[in-house]
Amino acid sequence: MTQSRSVLISQRDHDRLQSVISKTDPDTVGLLFDELDSATIVPDDELPDDVVAMGSRVTFEDIDTGAQSTIQLVFPHQADAAAGRISVLAPVGAALIGLRVGETIEWPLPGGKVRNLRVIGVERGAE
Repeated sequence: MTQSRSVLISQRDHDRLQSVISKTDPDTVGLLFDELDSATIVPDDELPDDVVAMGSRVTFEDIDTGAQSTIQLVFPHQADAAAGRISVLAPVGAALIGLRVGETIEWPLPGGKVRNLRVIGVERGAE
């Protein structure tokens, strides 16, 4: 997986996500586990505003197609794709957590395909 990013996670999000991981099937949380394992954990009040955190509205671009999407990153029980609320356990949710505006990631999809994503905007809000 080629990437140009530095995953930053607030202590609160890290703790809550570790709790989610511990209660979920390991096959479902593998990608998120890898992201958290490589993340830099920062105090809640030191997380920069341009970092994707839980509850953030994120606008990102598929670099290969130029298509842009905006989603809100939420915990699994809050997910509602029709409303644009995507679980952090979904592949795109796990890919985006902790990225900063301008950072990119090459993310594997089922069937051997990959998506090249770039974060172009973050609006932090309540989960």
